[in-house]
Amino acid sequence: MKRTLLSALTVLVASAAIAPVASAVEPANFNIQEARLEALDRRTKNSVHKLRLEHLNTQTKAIEDIQAARLDALDARTKAVDNIQSARLEALDARTKTTVEHKIQVEYLNSQTKAIDNIQEARLDALDARTKSIR
Repeated sequence: MKRTLLSALTVLVASAAIAPVASAVEPANFNIQEARLEALDRRTKNSVHKLRLEHLNTQTKAIEDIQAARLDALDARTKAVDNIQSARLEALDARTKTTVEHKIQVEYLNSQTKAIDNIQEARLDALDARTKSIR
């Protein structure tokens, strides 16, 4: 009977000693599962977040590429317009220069013609005067 009593007492002490540990172990398993679920959620959220960031980065890069292409096209058009305007101005300058040179030449020729007319008129007047004096 001593033995039985001693066995019962041992089981009781062991149960009393193990009970807090056993109750602590059970929530620990539950907490570990929660921690695993939280870690999995975080990884999933991080993965989704990373995917969203990659998508946004890709969209941003695509938009930047499109804007760069549009700017290049606009620059090319602007340069073409500048070249056309420059060519038109050069042609206009050449025509204006030709017109001005032509006007200057016409004025020069007119003044020469007038000078010649004046000289001829003076010679004719002088000739007429000599002719009248000879008569």
